[in-house]
Amino acid sequence: MVNKQKVLIVDDDNNIAELISLYFIKECYETMIVNDGESALTAVESFMPDLILLDLMLPGIDGYQVCREVRLKHQIPIIMLSAKGEIFDKVLGLELGADDYMEKPFDSKELIARAKAVMRRYKLISGEPVANNDKVVNYENISINLTNYSVVYMGNTIDMPPKEIELLYFLAASPNHVFTREQLLDRIWGYEYVGDTRTVDVHIKRIREKIKDCDNWKIATIWGIGYKFEVKN
Repeated sequence: MVNKQKVLIVDDDNNIAELISLYFIKECYETMIVNDGESALTAVESFMPDLILLDLMLPGIDGYQVCREVRLKHQIPIIMLSAKGEIFDKVLGLELGADDYMEKPFDSKELIARAKAVMRRYKLISGEPVANNDKVVNYENISINLTNYSVVYMGNTIDMPPKEIELLYFLAASPNHVFTREQLLDRIWGYEYVGDTRTVDVHIKRIREKIKDCDNWKIATIWGIGYKFEVKN
């Protein structure tokens, strides 16, 4: 018997939480509902969800702090849900480690589609032999493998969420090619994400915090346009 994927729903409005739960139960997911931040952190450890749907406005510990605490220990996909639609709120959520951000009210089909897309990216392939057609790019001191979603930098495996790996791989696979923020947003986030181009900047910033430029390559900012993976000949 295949175990159902588990979704933790964190929302202080129980009516909304119950409705979201019904959407996911209909799609054959197992759900758990909690109504405050402290309960959410406890549930993460006991329920071990495959996805967290996290409201921002929670009693006690707010959604931002919950996201921050979860990211210290786990790489669980997080979609933030909020009636706050300001760009600042979205960027802050992404900087803290959220994978997506949806404004309330939202369409149930879109929520399910985004949830499936986020969870799909977190399904890492492991224990399989490396094939010739694996998606791997190698440069001095770095190897980016999109088959098993791993990044090895300076001999160490770097902990990165799938979106950061996908963005880094896409740039590195086309060295010295300049991509606009709009192109990167469309290519990496695709149809399921309608967001601001600053989402790209946030992810580039997080990547740069984990890997530093080398003598022969760097992630270059092309001011007013976008980014490129610059390689010296």
